[in-house]
Amino acid sequence: MFAVQAVFALLLIVVVTVALAFHARGISERAAVNRSVAIAQTFSASPEVAPALHSKNPTAVLQPQAERTRKLTGVDFVVVTNTKGIRYTHPLPSLIGRPAVANIKPALSGKVSTETVRGPFGTEVQGVVPVTDGKGKVVGVVAVGVTAKHVEGLGRQLPLLVGGAAGALVLSAGGTALASRRLRRQTHGLDPAEMTRMYEHHDAVLHAVREGVLIVGGDGRLLLANDEARRLLDLPPDAEQRQVTDLDLEPGTAQLLASGRTAIDEVLFAGDRLLAVNQRPTAPYGGQPGSVATLRDTTELRALTGRAEVARERLGLLYDAGVRIGTTLDVAHTAEELAEVGVPRFADFVTVELLEAVLRGEEPAEHDTAMRRTAMSGVHADTPTAPVGEPVGLAHGTPQARAVESCRAVLEADPSDPGTRSLIAVPLRARGVVLGLAVFSRSKSDPFEEEDLSFAGELAARAAVCIDNARRYTHEHTMAVTLQRSLLPHALPEQSALEVAHRYLPARAGVGGDWFDVIPLPGTRVALVVGDVVGHGLHAAATMGRLRTAVRNFSALDLPPDELLNHLDELVTQIDTDEAAGNHDGPAVTGATCLYAVYDPVTGVCTLARSGHPGPALVRPDGTVDYPDVPVSPPLGLGGGLPFETARLQVPEGSRLVLFTDGLIKGRGDLDTGLEALRTALAAAVDRAPEETCASVLDALLPDRPGDDIALLVARTHRLGAAQVAEWAIPSDPAAVAPTRAECVLRLSDWGLEEIAFATELILSELITNAIRYGTQPITVRLLYDRTLTCEVSDGSSTSPHLRRAKTTDEGGRGLFLVAQFAQRWGTRYTGFGKVIWTEQTLHDGAVEPDADLGGLLLAQWDDIGG
Repeated sequence: MFAVQAVFALLLIVVVTVALAFHARGISERAAVNRSVAIAQTFSASPEVAPALHSKNPTAVLQPQAERTRKLTGVDFVVVTNTKGIRYTHPLPSLIGRPAVANIKPALSGKVSTETVRGPFGTEVQGVVPVTDGKGKVVGVVAVGVTAKHVEGLGRQLPLLVGGAAGALVLSAGGTALASRRLRRQTHGLDPAEMTRMYEHHDAVLHAVREGVLIVGGDGRLLLANDEARRLLDLPPDAEQRQVTDLDLEPGTAQLLASGRTAIDEVLFAGDRLLAVNQRPTAPYGGQPGSVATLRDTTELRALTGRAEVARERLGLLYDAGVRIGTTLDVAHTAEELAEVGVPRFADFVTVELLEAVLRGEEPAEHDTAMRRTAMSGVHADTPTAPVGEPVGLAHGTPQARAVESCRAVLEADPSDPGTRSLIAVPLRARGVVLGLAVFSRSKSDPFEEEDLSFAGELAARAAVCIDNARRYTHEHTMAVTLQRSLLPHALPEQSALEVAHRYLPARAGVGGDWFDVIPLPGTRVALVVGDVVGHGLHAAATMGRLRTAVRNFSALDLPPDELLNHLDELVTQIDTDEAAGNHDGPAVTGATCLYAVYDPVTGVCTLARSGHPGPALVRPDGTVDYPDVPVSPPLGLGGGLPFETARLQVPEGSRLVLFTDGLIKGRGDLDTGLEALRTALAAAVDRAPEETCASVLDALLPDRPGDDIALLVARTHRLGAAQVAEWAIPSDPAAVAPTRAECVLRLSDWGLEEIAFATELILSELITNAIRYGTQPITVRLLYDRTLTCEVSDGSSTSPHLRRAKTTDEGGRGLFLVAQFAQRWGTRYTGFGKVIWTEQTLHDGAVEPDADLGGLLLAQWDDIGG
């Protein structure tokens, strides 16, 4: 019978021993798994992991980060795979590109899993976590784990196992005694020495294990505490048999132990320690009411978690830097963004110095060290330092100078700067060229450490790329602005018909193709032109110059507005065709618009035509503002040969014609709102001069950051007085030449222009004779007295005279040659009823005095002048 009991006890011991073995190993593996899962989740949540999985070379981005994380956290591997399980990272580079040893199916469905596998390093315990993008889609898998040699081994748990076995033996012996009272009566119980040995062994094991063990009764009294539990909780010697709540424990710990509730790896504080507590009730397992708790010191794991948290924060800061730095193509603003990102999450104070050449948009010269303070930001506004805009020297031997000379980040643990505990100076380098310097300082926070150098360098490298992009944009923008300003009018021509003021403002985003011009025309008329080439940059500016030159050339032919736009449309079409044939990738000119207006101060009539351009505003002397109905045609190059239409406006003297590009009114949202805002601004400035009107309009309508160029012309109209105009109707009779000539001479005398009377008499004789001989009725002579003297002879014929040099044997053909000699300018313009031959003369300079020979020659020509 005793042998049966012994076998029963032995079997019970084996069962308990195996159970305890699995329990001990489970505890160690659970700690390893928890740590692996925490690190995997931290790494997968990094903002750069998901974008890297979509990049062309994920390994190039992820392998360095995975290795840094592995070394920082102490795990054996950090493996990133795609959704097919192919490795992108591994401590053994030769395994990259091969299938990972992991079950990724749970991760692909968005779940976190743990497992023990046989991998490249042997038995591995790992956590497998999904990587999701911004939409929650799984784009990859992260597996983090440790090998079996790093798992707290079963061997170190043998004392606990033996103790458990001894406890099992005691329990089995008690059960045997209860079940076999008859046997105990026959054998008088177990051997006392054997029982003593078993108890001593149990007690030794209980107090030798590295986990704290507490047994709390159902009434909340501490029944048993081993040595490790006493150490972890700093229990007094008389702790046993006292209420748990009277032991001066942390409130959370005391509450858990007294409650007797089930707890699994619950983290509690005990002084400066972080404990993982597992607690189970004893009653369901045949014991007295109460609970048993085990305690593990996880302070070291907390330190690892803290370092992982720092790494996560740094990754987050780098992500924020990528989003916040480089939002504009402005060099100074980009430097300000770098300074603001670094404070306060990395440094207490940040300054950014850039080379003078970089600020101008130029390529830095070799060994160039002329820097200027461009941006600074700090947690304390009173930090003593050079203000923004001041030159900054690099004294030899300073951290700043050493950083620029070595092209590497420099840590100064004890700088000479007052109030600074430590600083890091980092050169801003792009394409191998130093652009400037960033200095990160700490005055209140903990000093920088060596591991901060790499982070500061990466932060500066990202900012340097953005600064270089802004520098190159500034260079191109400056070139385009210079080109555009060289193509726009530098000064307005002198004329009396209009008092003109103008403004041109390039867009912040880039130079566009807006332009304007003021062109004096014969007969004291003036042409106003505003145009816009769609697009930005050098191509738009160059195209604008070509169109402005073309308009000036067409204006020299004195074409009506509709004909001029028709020629300009054909030119743009030809340019488009030529560029498309020569450069398939080049930008097209299509989209250019133009408004062309001609104002005649004699009649007060303004003739306009437009091609895809906003019409003008007309401000009348009484202050009313309206937008005249000017027929609109398609933009230049898109008309397909359709004719252009014109509009004729009778403009009262003192009115203002306002021409503009759409950039002025687009900043207000829709065009109707912009036009209404312009109407209000013009009405408010009705009594102001054109210059003041321009300033008032821009103050009212100009957006903070114009997205398009703005061109604005404000022209106040003047009329030529009746006393400045003389006009005669001429019959088709050569005898009418002499009387008309005489009347013109008398009018010149009234105007005080006797100095040029002789030359004018010669010019009029030639022009009137030609009109009578070769033209048709009606024939009209008109003199205009303004800054110059204009002589106009019109007739109903469209035949134009031609200047030629007559031979000595020719009887005629010298008339227009003489006209060209005595007039400052001359030409022909066509009207709806014929043509006008006109000449212009200066009022006093260049007067011709008659002499006998010249007079005889000229009088000889009056009888045989040819057209």
